[in-house]
Amino acid sequence: MADHRNERLRELVKNVFGEMLQRDLKDPRIGFVSVMDVEVSNDYSHVKIFVSIMGDEETKRLTMEGLESAKGFIRTELGHRIRLRHTPEVHIIADNSIENGSRIFELLNEVKKEQRGE
Repeated sequence: MADHRNERLRELVKNVFGEMLQRDLKDPRIGFVSVMDVEVSNDYSHVKIFVSIMGDEETKRLTMEGLESAKGFIRTELGHRIRLRHTPEVHIIADNSIENGSRIFELLNEVKKEQRGE
């Protein structure tokens, strides 16, 4: 049952945070952000939100600064929208897995082209 509850809370946090990104967070520093994954601690006291940020390094840095400054608001909104006894502490983590996968794909294509040319 605990696993089911954890999974349900992960999905709720993912959906609510996604809605907040679209509608509620007005900080101009926050660029295009996608929620990649959410992890909830076993005691439900911490939530890690993994986000993918599109843009150059400066855009990513500014977006993370904006998200970090909004953590109090995000936690408060999660507490209002998701009924829990205690609202978990929010940790936002940049996830570069899409960029890493894209880079690996490019490298594999380069190797394939080199093999054809030889």
